[in-house]
Amino acid sequence: MSSERLWPGGPFFVDGQYAKLTSDSILLADFAAVSEERLKSSRHRNGIDLGCGSGILCLLLLERFPNLSMTGLEIRPDAAALAGENLKKNGLENRSIICPGDLRETVKSFPAGSFDFVISNPPYYIQGDSADGLASPYEERAVARGELSCSLEDLCRAAGRLCRSGGKLYLCYKPDRVAELFETLRQYRFEPKKIRTVHHRTSSRASLLLMEAGRDGRPGLTIEAPLLLHEESGAETEEYRKIFHRQ
Repeated sequence: MSSERLWPGGPFFVDGQYAKLTSDSILLADFAAVSEERLKSSRHRNGIDLGCGSGILCLLLLERFPNLSMTGLEIRPDAAALAGENLKKNGLENRSIICPGDLRETVKSFPAGSFDFVISNPPYYIQGDSADGLASPYEERAVARGELSCSLEDLCRAAGRLCRSGGKLYLCYKPDRVAELFETLRQYRFEPKKIRTVHHRTSSRASLLLMEAGRDGRPGLTIEAPLLLHEESGAETEEYRKIFHRQ
């Protein structure tokens, strides 16, 4: 299996056959990285990606932060193996570990509060793998996008166990489930601290929500300026080009 660079001079990455890399993961990695930049210090930091797929979030964050170690947890053995290969191809295997397993069970093998932050691009849809409720015939895609093996509550419960008090949770999610997201986060002691909506154009409604939540945090939510992907003309915005290294 051949690997290609994500952008000229960037890291090597091999995608899954059916659960393809989407812009959501790239945007989430950048959103989390911008927040983590504020916390840069000589202290080593430790993060975990719940449902890491082919390892894109681990890869992008490890490339950006030399004082970071990442763990990836993935239910599909083939995707977990691919994530390990992706990290190895980029020389990041000494700062990462990929654990095959179901987060509903595997998290019990980690000490409680053992990570500084948790990150996840979770399944968005309660049924099927799309807004219309239809399921893909490909298990890889169906599991990645629909709540077949991981519900929102499963994710928040796992994150609540793994994240230390004062740590962060970074998520991307669909805006139409934001009320449910807030409620479930608070159930597991996460307080929403920052959100940023993503829009294809100025005239478009939000298509994605990027969120930072604090473990045992105080109430207080910042709503950042929206992230616009395209001008009304259809051209990519400067920020979009910067995030995707197209400048």
